[in-house]
Parts: sequence; structure tokens; C-alpha cells
Amino acid sequence: MQTIDCVVAGAGVVGLAVARALAASGREVVVIEQADAIGTVTSSRNSEVIHAGLHYAPGSLKARLCVEGRRRLYAYCAEHDIAHKRTGKLIVASEPSQTDGLRRIEANARRCGVDDLQLLMPDEAVSLEPALTCAGALLSPSTGIVDSHALMLSLRGEAEAAGASFAFLTTVAGATIEADGIRIETRDAAGGTFALQAGAFVNSAGLEAQAVAARIEGFPRDFIPRQRLARGNYFALPGRSPFSRLIYPVPVEGGLGVHLTLDLGGGARFGPDVEWIDRVDYTVDPGRSAVFDEAIRRYWPDLADGALQPAYAGVRPKLSGPGQPAADFMIQGPGDHGAGRIVNLFGIESPGLTASLAIADHVVELLYPR
Repeated sequence: MQTIDCVVAGAGVVGLAVARALAASGREVVVIEQADAIGTVTSSRNSEVIHAGLHYAPGSLKARLCVEGRRRLYAYCAEHDIAHKRTGKLIVASEPSQTDGLRRIEANARRCGVDDLQLLMPDEAVSLEPALTCAGALLSPSTGIVDSHALMLSLRGEAEAAGASFAFLTTVAGATIEADGIRIETRDAAGGTFALQAGAFVNSAGLEAQAVAARIEGFPRDFIPRQRLARGNYFALPGRSPFSRLIYPVPVEGGLGVHLTLDLGGGARFGPDVEWIDRVDYTVDPGRSAVFDEAIRRYWPDLADGALQPAYAGVRPKLSGPGQPAADFMIQGPGDHGAGRIVNLFGIESPGLTASLAIADHVVELLYPR
């Protein structure tokens, strides 16, 4: 049985960032991934937005790690020549009654450490985006977009250069907390099994995080939160985008509303919406375009009939359900659960991509406090 410093479960963007940070600190790392490649699930089914950190509860993990992660991510992309763009974002009030909501967002963002927002009158917003119709807007200059796949390739490359190794098509079949570490039982796609003796274990399995934690013998079940699933559907707009910035409505329950995001080629997509589901399912119902049409025309009335095309869907691993306040990230370390050198990452939805580098440093500090 091989003995190593740390096993990381999950090769999404957060798992890759964690593996890179651990390997860079001199730890021997093995990453276990049940898919055949990196970033095939939540990390490849999102908007690829670099969030500024406007909407989260001040002092929360989401707020702190997003603001720090955004700063780190822009610097990392510039240093490693990863395609990205600081596009800026407009949060728009579609009617006068929503303008107070913009002020509340601005005040909340300031408490989170975001101090570059600008409240705009309707004519000021339209001067920036002539296709827009609104009763007011909030400009976030620090919001942007990133090539998430290129980012993940870079993180993997740096992790491997520092000595990390990857086991694809492999699952964590079970684990046992022992006096000198964690015994990890793995199973590959052919049914073969292999055991690793690890000094530490990071559960960054995304949608499977709760299931992986439940397989750890000796881990207290009270520390495994219930997972809720929310599908976010995306519809694409053929051709070039009529906007040069991201356009967001005032947020709705469970998400940030049907917003327009851009890809690095100048294309536009709308979404995600919030659709509560009971199991992971990435099917996009073309009939939902009617709901999208109605939401989009509140800020872009010139959307042509039938223009939207079903694109893709992602599923958020949420810790709160319908009608409940949005939950924070849950990142449990040894000091939280008292069950050995284990870190569980639950509910890592947006802004997980933006926060990934900051999350990784946080995990390392939980495992190996300075």
C-alpha cells in the first residue's frame, strides 16, 4: 500500500487549484477523478465569469474568498497568458421600483470590500450599451470572463510539475480514519481496487462531495449537510452579442437572474435560470425559452422572436433550497469536525471558479496551519 501526503478527490477547478497549492508546498499529492479528464462537470457548465464579489454576505467565505480570488485570478491569468477579459458588468433595474435594489447591492458590495461600483442614470447606462433599456444600472468594472478550460489546464500542469499525479476513471470507494492518517480505497473503471495511506484527504468532489464524505468510516454523519440541486439552463444567441458588457438583472431567489454573459469570441448566452431538480440531469427544455424571452425583454426589448437556441445546462450543488436564504460555502477542516486531517468542500457553486485560488490557500491552511 502506497503512503503519500495527501489525496484530493475531484479534478474540477477547485480540486486542481488545491492540488497545485499542496504540491507547491512540498506535499506529495494524488488526485482521484471519476471522469476521464479534468473539469468535466460543474467546472465546464457555468458562465466562465470572474465575479467581483457583490452579492454575498459580508464576512462570509463566499465574500472573502471571491474578492481575494478575483484579485488572484486576474494576476494568474496575466502571468500565465490565459485568455480573459475584464469586460465589466451592468446590473440593471428594469423598472423604477428596482433602483433601491441597486443601492442595496452597492452598499453590500462595499461591506465586502468592493469599492469601484458606479450607480448610473438610465441615459448613462444606455450611453455605454445602446441596446439596453433600463430605469438605472450599477456598473461593476471588475467583473470579467475567463477561458476556464485553459485555466484548468494550467493548474493541472503546474500541479504535475510540482510532483502531483492524477488517477482518472477512478472513484473513492471508501475511506477509514486511522491513527496515523486516512486509508483511501479506490476503484477504477475496470473494477480494480487499490489502497492509499494518506496523511490528509481533501474532498473536492463537487456534486459527489456528500456521497464521498458518507463513505468515510469514522466521519461524523452530523457534519454532512443535505445537498439541494438547482439546474441552470443556458440559451445561446446566434451571431455577435449586441452588448459589450455582461448584463445582469436585479437578483432573484436562488440565483442572479437570467443574465447575458459573453464568451471570448464575442458571442452571447443567456442564463442560468434556477430550476430545482431531484437528480442530476443536464437536459435543456427548449420550451423554457419563453421564460427567458420574457425576462430578457425587460432589459433588451429588441430580442427577436425565436432567436434563442438551447445551449447547455449546469447543476449547482446547493446547501439551501427553495425559499431559503442563500447558503455560504461549507469548507470543513479538522478543527470543525475533529475527525482527522480531512477537509470537506460542500456547496461549492458560484463563485467557486473566481474563488478557486483563494479556496486552495484556505484548504492548505486548514490542513497545515502555519
